[in-house]
Amino acid sequence: MNLKDKGLGPLLGHVSQLSRACMDSRVSRYGVTPVQAHVLLYLNCKGGQAPQNELTGLRRVKPSTMNGVLDRLEEKGFVRRSVSGSDARCRLVTLTEKGAEQQALFQRSYLDVEQTMVRGFSPEEQAQLTALLERIIHNLEEDRNP
Repeated sequence: MNLKDKGLGPLLGHVSQLSRACMDSRVSRYGVTPVQAHVLLYLNCKGGQAPQNELTGLRRVKPSTMNGVLDRLEEKGFVRRSVSGSDARCRLVTLTEKGAEQQALFQRSYLDVEQTMVRGFSPEEQAQLTALLERIIHNLEEDRNP
């Protein structure tokens, strides 16, 4: 049976699985896990710094799990942790110069996968696909938060 005969959900799930596998395999070449790569990319998007509890919430993991992720990133010299000046209970995670260089490589890898995903699409088709996926996201978020 063809995937598209099973419905939109399985089709989107299959696309998600394939794209994640492609991205994860590219990032693993740099000696980091996908979670570590996502943390570095997120820190870059946040101006190079974020509270540790924000990262924990973002990844939806236990604080102890995020501690392990950050321990590995610190060992590699990609991040450093410090205590917030305004709240001693809050730890700040800061992207180092080495971490910023690494995340730029990850970003390039992700863009390469995105180019592969839309190979053969016209600019109009890409825009239409993006708009349709945004509508699906909006619909699902609206349904989740009635």
